[in-house]
Amino acid sequence: MTIGVTGATGQLGRLAVAALKAKGADVVALVRDTGKAADLGVAARVFDYKAADAAALAGIETLVLISSNDFDDRAGQHKKVIAAAKTAGVKRVVYTSLLKGDASPMILAGDHIATEAALKDSGLTYTILRNGWYLENHTGNLGGAIGAGAMIGSSGEGRISAASRQDYAEAIAAVAGAGHENKVYELAGDDSFTVAEMATVVSQVTGKTIPFNNLPEDTYAGILQSFGLPEGFAKILADSDVQASKGALFDDSKTLSRLIGRPTTKMADAVKAALS
Repeated sequence: MTIGVTGATGQLGRLAVAALKAKGADVVALVRDTGKAADLGVAARVFDYKAADAAALAGIETLVLISSNDFDDRAGQHKKVIAAAKTAGVKRVVYTSLLKGDASPMILAGDHIATEAALKDSGLTYTILRNGWYLENHTGNLGGAIGAGAMIGSSGEGRISAASRQDYAEAIAAVAGAGHENKVYELAGDDSFTVAEMATVVSQVTGKTIPFNNLPEDTYAGILQSFGLPEGFAKILADSDVQASKGALFDDSKTLSRLIGRPTTKMADAVKAALS
């Protein structure tokens, strides 16, 4: 079975390709620039979410649609990919959605809700992976937080069931085979934490006192903009934190660990790895 992976040179895409290869899958990387895919060790074809060409999907039986990181009509981009998959005769689409899907109150959920609906309306067989937060969403910013002397956000006492990109990539590989047709999986880390608890771990690892400063939504969005983020994206991130404070990123089903056959990455281990 030939499996195509969109966004294969992205952070999740690279890990997904590696996880699929480890299972012996025949993988095709679907990327805008095939030169950047040379180190993946798989065949690569030019493919763009904004101008999805069905010809590039020829012979692909399962398409892994990793959600676009371009917020310019992201749902519209996904719909073009789904239409191209149908034209090309793709048998199943595996889509990386958002935890809780249509029940999520996050602004970020809108594109995913629309994509899930488009997939179901297309008549294609699908598998929807509703991914929770990535641990890297937090650990990737630790250098700046340590430099500034504090972690910031608007998540309050909300518990976040995050997992690593590697965990989510292995879930993609786990569902690529048969037995997951028209299934929807809520995926999240086995253990939850507050950002204040993460700050305590950061303090222990660094030997410095790094508190978590919980900020009003508008204040946090303004600071993100001052870091150079576009206003719209800053508001989406601040909203995500506020909704996390209300439980939007908590899940204790342990579905992810059952799919990948091992415990998910622990927050403390991710912090130590990021700071090593």
